[in-house]
Amino acid sequence: MMLVNRDIENLAIQIGSALKSHGLVLTTAESCTGGAVASAITDIAGSSEWFERGFITYSNEAKREMLGVAQDTLMRYGAVSEAVVREMIAGALHHSHAQVVLAVSGIAGPAGGTPDKPVGTVWFAWEIKGGQCIACLHHFSGNRAEIRTQSVGVALQGVLQLLHQVTEVA
Repeated sequence: MMLVNRDIENLAIQIGSALKSHGLVLTTAESCTGGAVASAITDIAGSSEWFERGFITYSNEAKREMLGVAQDTLMRYGAVSEAVVREMIAGALHHSHAQVVLAVSGIAGPAGGTPDKPVGTVWFAWEIKGGQCIACLHHFSGNRAEIRTQSVGVALQGVLQLLHQVTEVA
């Protein structure tokens, strides 16, 4: 399923509404999407009420310096891994005032893939502060732009699902 800008905009609007209704603020920690998730969110008027900041940590150095991802984790598992997105979440929560965080790290291509981690491999994680971190792996197909767009969609859908769980528990 290929998302279009209208779908992404609708997801961002729904996220804003859910965050506002819960009095929560969102922060993003992005690698392969290069800030596209934060851009989709801040395209919505009034998003400053529910979006605090975005960390664009494209390099390993940025992941270490800005989010505190351990060098050992990067060396052992690689930047595109469950361990790294979980550490990105922890770092973004620690270095922001947000209660809701999403992280994304992947290989958008056209180069950079390996047999173990082909182009289109993307790890995601989401957490509400004090809750459980949820991480999942997706394998997308398409060109660089398509993989990035699909990644933005999954990142936003994950936030919305996380916020719906808060509603069900409340």
